[in-house]
Amino acid sequence: MDGGDSTEGEGSGKIHLPIAELSKLTEYRNSASTIFAPHSSSIEKRDSSNANSVSPSRQAIRAPEKKLTLFALHLAVLEKVATGMGALGFIWATVVLLGGFAITLDKTDFWFITIILLIEGFRIFSRSHELEWQHQATWSITDAGINSFGALRSSSHFIIKAVKAVFCPISSVRLTSQQNREIAENAHNAKTGSSEHHKLRTRTWISSDVPLLPYAPWVFLSRNISRLLYWLQVTSATACVVLSLMKIIRCNFGDVAKGDTDKRNREFALLIFYSLALAEAVTFLLEKTYWEWKITFKKLLDSVNKELELGPSGMVSIKRFFYDAYSKCVNGSIFDGLKMDMVSFAMELLGSDSQDEQLIGVGILKQFALNERYSDDTLQKIGISLSVMERLVEMLNWKDLQEEEIRKSAAEILSKLAGEKQNSLRVAGIPGAMESISSLLYANRINIGAADEISDKRIIADKGTYDFWTFNHLGLLILKKLARDHDNCGKIGNTRGLLPKIIDFTHAGERLLKEDNATTSQIFTVKRSLQVVKMLASTTGATGKQLRKEISEIVFTISYIREILHHGKKHPLLQELGIEILTSLALEQDATERIGGTGGILKELFNIFFNEEIPECDNHVRIAAGEALAMLAQESKSNCYRILKLEITEKLIEALTCRLLRVNAARILRNLCTYTGAEAFYRLRVVTAAVPTVLKAIMSAENKLQEVMVGLAAHTFKYMTPEESSNIFEETGITEAELARMLIQILQNYKYPPIKIPRIRRFTIELAIWMMRDKKTNIQIFNSLGLKEELEGVMETTTDLESFNIFSGTVGLSRHSITIHTLVETALQLLAEG
Repeated sequence: MDGGDSTEGEGSGKIHLPIAELSKLTEYRNSASTIFAPHSSSIEKRDSSNANSVSPSRQAIRAPEKKLTLFALHLAVLEKVATGMGALGFIWATVVLLGGFAITLDKTDFWFITIILLIEGFRIFSRSHELEWQHQATWSITDAGINSFGALRSSSHFIIKAVKAVFCPISSVRLTSQQNREIAENAHNAKTGSSEHHKLRTRTWISSDVPLLPYAPWVFLSRNISRLLYWLQVTSATACVVLSLMKIIRCNFGDVAKGDTDKRNREFALLIFYSLALAEAVTFLLEKTYWEWKITFKKLLDSVNKELELGPSGMVSIKRFFYDAYSKCVNGSIFDGLKMDMVSFAMELLGSDSQDEQLIGVGILKQFALNERYSDDTLQKIGISLSVMERLVEMLNWKDLQEEEIRKSAAEILSKLAGEKQNSLRVAGIPGAMESISSLLYANRINIGAADEISDKRIIADKGTYDFWTFNHLGLLILKKLARDHDNCGKIGNTRGLLPKIIDFTHAGERLLKEDNATTSQIFTVKRSLQVVKMLASTTGATGKQLRKEISEIVFTISYIREILHHGKKHPLLQELGIEILTSLALEQDATERIGGTGGILKELFNIFFNEEIPECDNHVRIAAGEALAMLAQESKSNCYRILKLEITEKLIEALTCRLLRVNAARILRNLCTYTGAEAFYRLRVVTAAVPTVLKAIMSAENKLQEVMVGLAAHTFKYMTPEESSNIFEETGITEAELARMLIQILQNYKYPPIKIPRIRRFTIELAIWMMRDKKTNIQIFNSLGLKEELEGVMETTTDLESFNIFSGTVGLSRHSITIHTLVETALQLLAEG
């Protein structure tokens, strides 16, 4: 675009963009290049900025889960010390006491030792399995798993229910179990907002709901065993402390006869055993006390959850992560748990077959990917794990109502991944990725057949309250970010049925565009789909050519944009996007004819271009409309005649004095003069009224405005006789000699034309040729000013840049029919004739 550096105004009925997105849009408008000049790919610039957005000197943020892994290590140290002393005590008792002194032991000591061994044996056995039960308890019960002394109050109710369940008839127990399951299902349905649909039964049991025994199944559910084992261990350790202290304090180890060699070491052996038993039990209770202090009183899990910003539901993830770290420290090296982090933990859960595990894993990854503090590290880890990305892409195809949250989270993660070039290439490179992304798009209007309409209604009926809008937004957002890369655009275009889906979302309709209370989500969907189409249509090279062909051949594309132009006064951003799509499509000759042949398109564009009621903050829409009209008139004789039939030539001439419109108005007029035949000569004679304005602009303007005015002058003078042109020069107070001097100055100033004004030397030579043909005296003027030397310099410095009318990125399109060398030779020949 030319000019149009104003920011997007926001008012009632307009799209409200996030601040970050609005700033990006403003930046794009300020730096955007016109299609009439070559420009480096803005896509590459955005990608490079994304790649370098993370400063290498940025301090690494300490992961809050390190507190949990360190806590797990401390617990593991105490646990292994207690287990080691318990094992030593067990060996001492069995080998030394019961083996060596079994016959000579006092009856009291014998039973004390036996009871302590039984208690400790049961405690060690239950401890070895407690973590297994604790793991199972964390899957679906948010308040289970972390057993504490504070749970004693709720445990009393559990014990009462357990006793009742044991003595109740089996039928009553089954009824209670069934009621509990129904309550759980209703709670789940209420949470997901789908209470009308019963949860589908799976082929496998949820481990926390497994009845371990056929009788009293509620009591022996696996999710309740962990709590039971916990309290049995605490009770066992307490009993061991009491029994050991009783014997150590009293020191009544039986009578030892004088000189009895079998009994002389019994007292020391018993004292060592009771001391080991006491130390082991005290260490275990110290571990539990430390556990309770950190968990219950210091609220360690809540603190970490708050720092990670996982929300209330994140406690399940935090508990599961802690138990995994603790298990690794206990079962392996005490340092194994220190190697764990939440992202790797979530990535492991993502590959599970359990829906609960998948939900926990994808939930953690989503929160971390969306969190500014952890986003970079999280996306980097996901990006280098092909299996994780493949799993996320696979989840996009899950359309079951129960899997809605998993699918949504996977889409959000992929939308963040696609925001960086390297990761977007990896996502698009996964086989079937585009088809999976396409499955996120649900068209609410079906325009291509009754069969599709029936199919769409069936989907909606089956899905019930499925959140279609959110998935539409996410699908379009992923496509928008992927489309920043040239290769990805080709893959989007080659995905069967994807382009028609995207185009369908650009349909806004009169009611939606005019309503003041139109839902934000609907407008946002239209905006995002237009953005995707715009990016695809502006793709460069052979890929872009093919995409523009396919987009323009979809019969709804242009008509949908026409509706936005006609009814979208309240949504200037949508109008601008639609206009820019037309501008890009007009790079192809067939698409240009389709657009011009669609009734009302040219008229609507001119209505926007000349509309002075548009607020100043939305002037960028008028600029875009002018550029689109100039493109549609470029090398299109039929469109030029259509424009002439609208009888707006005089308005275009008036627009040459408007600072906002004059550049594109000059382009449109030049195209009308260039590409219409002789039969339009008399209809275009009116453009001679613009010559004074054009001459003054040539003498005073610079850069782009000077270029377009010089180009227009070379064609407007041909509609005048020599006498009329002389009169024009007299009226404006500008002589032919002054104009010739300015043309020489232009050639001197632009020996190497900048990319923003690549045609300025061509247009200058064209105007000089006309002046020399108009009057012989002008040849003498140009000879005296040194035009010949300047033209010879042009021959030596000509580049391919000056050979094209329009550009797609850095690729030149629509080569000029007359080369600049031919123009120079013509001018030199005229100079020689003078």
